[in-house]
Amino acid sequence: MTIDTATAQQQVLDAADALFYERGVQAVGMDAIRSASGVSLKRLYQLFPSKDHLIEAYLDKRDQQWKTMLAEHVDAATDPRERILAVFDFLHSWFMEKSFRGCAFINSFGELGTVSPRVAELARKHKAGFRDALTDLAAAAGAPDPQRLSDYLILLSEGAITTSAFSESPEPAARAREAAQLLMDANLPS
Repeated sequence: MTIDTATAQQQVLDAADALFYERGVQAVGMDAIRSASGVSLKRLYQLFPSKDHLIEAYLDKRDQQWKTMLAEHVDAATDPRERILAVFDFLHSWFMEKSFRGCAFINSFGELGTVSPRVAELARKHKAGFRDALTDLAAAAGAPDPQRLSDYLILLSEGAITTSAFSESPEPAARAREAAQLLMDANLPS
């Protein structure tokens, strides 16, 4: 039985997502993805002509997942300050996931950023998008200098992500949330 292209592509991408995130992009070969996806190697290469193409698709998928999960948390809050704090609540819930292994973009950049300009570009684009989202939240909260506040918030967020991955604890998100509250008190109008 032949599966349609969209289904096969989704199976490959789901398998790559799980394996790349768990083991790292360099440690996982196309054979492992073939086995995990149930898609033949020939079909896999028809869908993704190279491992580089598959890594790019994996990072694109992760970017969309991140944006969706972040938006769900932020959009649930109505107060502008609470919307900023919701970012850290999102991080906390993400860090609690059994499969949490840090940021896929930081991990991929660490593995391939110096040898793959495209991976470096996708990682930078993802982080710039996150910074833009924080800048928008800071502006909506009335920050006199939204970019400066977002610079502080991104440092807190990224530090929490990395620290949580190393410590295997969600607590860095709680500490970063407390620091974000202090930053907002100092940088936002009363």
